[in-house]
Amino acid sequence: MFHTLKRAALAMACAAGLVSAAQAGPILDGIRARGQLVCGIHVGTAGFALPDSRGTWQGMDVDLCRGLAVAIFNDASKLRLVPLSASQRFTALGSGEIDVLFRTSTQTMLRDTTLGVRHAVTYFYDGHGFMVRRDAGITRARDMAGASICLLQGTTNEQVTADYFRSVNVRFQPVVFERNEQIAAALQSGRCDAFGSDVSLVAGMRAALPNPRDWVILDETFSKEPYGAYVRRGDEDWYELVRWYTYAIIEAEEQGITAANVDEQRRTTTTPNTRRLLGVTPELGQAIKLDPLWLVNVVKAIGNYGELYNRHFGPESPVAVPRGRNRLWTDGGLMYALPLR
Repeated sequence: MFHTLKRAALAMACAAGLVSAAQAGPILDGIRARGQLVCGIHVGTAGFALPDSRGTWQGMDVDLCRGLAVAIFNDASKLRLVPLSASQRFTALGSGEIDVLFRTSTQTMLRDTTLGVRHAVTYFYDGHGFMVRRDAGITRARDMAGASICLLQGTTNEQVTADYFRSVNVRFQPVVFERNEQIAAALQSGRCDAFGSDVSLVAGMRAALPNPRDWVILDETFSKEPYGAYVRRGDEDWYELVRWYTYAIIEAEEQGITAANVDEQRRTTTTPNTRRLLGVTPELGQAIKLDPLWLVNVVKAIGNYGELYNRHFGPESPVAVPRGRNRLWTDGGLMYALPLR
C-alpha cells in the first residue's frame, strides 16, 4: 500500500510540474551539444532584421534570437543567424536547418496545421497596409484602380491584397518579388505604383528609400497579422521553452523590470510573482530546463518587451511605428503574458 501511495503521489507531483524530467527534449539537447542556437530571421527589413553599417544584424527579431541564446547559454555569441526569404523559411524550419524562426511570420490556421510547424506565441500585432507616392493624390486603397502593386512572394500579403481588390471590384496589377531590395528598386524606378505589406514592414521599406518623405502610408488596415515565433512539431519541451521565454519578456515589462534595474529587483523584491520570474525561487527555470537566473540574464542583455519595441520602433528609431495594439493590456493594447506561476 505504501509503495502504491508513493507512486500515486509521484504521478500527481509530475502532473503538477513539481518533478522535472532529467533531460530536456531533443532540440534543446541538440542545441546544447552543438554549443549554438540557430535562428531564422528575415533577409533584411528595418526594425526586425537588418545589418548595420558594421555588418552586425539589428532588429526586434534579431534581439529575440539573441535573448533566447542568452536564456540557454548566458552568452549571446552562441548564436548563428540564418537569413531566409519568405518562401524558404518554413522549409528550413521543417528540415531542421534552423531551431526556431523569428521572422515576421503571421500565425495562420493553415500554416499551423499543414506545414509540420507550430507557432509558439504572438510577439507583434500588425495589419496589412499600402504605401503610395505622396504626389499621387491617393488617400484610399480603392482609388488605386489599375495600379501596379509590389508584393513579397510567399507572404500572406499576396492573398490579402487580391482578396481586398476583388471585394471592391477593382483591378490591380501585382508585381511579385522575393526580396525587399528588389521591391525598393522597383518603387524607385516607377515599375510599381505602390507597395502592399504589413504596416511595420511598409514603414521599414519607406525608411530605407532615398527620399522617405516622397511616400505616404495610407490610413487603412486590411487584415490581422499576428507575428509568431515558429518551431517544428514533435518536441513539446522546445515549444514550451520558446513560448514561455517570450511571455516572460512581456511579463517583465508589466512588472517594471528593466535592463537597468533587474539586479536590484532580484535583490530587493518581496513580490512572489517577481521572485519567481527572477529566479529567487527556481521553479520557473526548472520547468523549462534553464538556469534559475535565465530571465535576469535575458533582460540584462536585451531588455523587456517595451525596451525592445522602443529601441526598434519607438519615435527616435528610423522605423517609427506607434505602439498601438502592441501596448500592454494594462495600457489598452493586446500584449498579455499568461501567468508565470
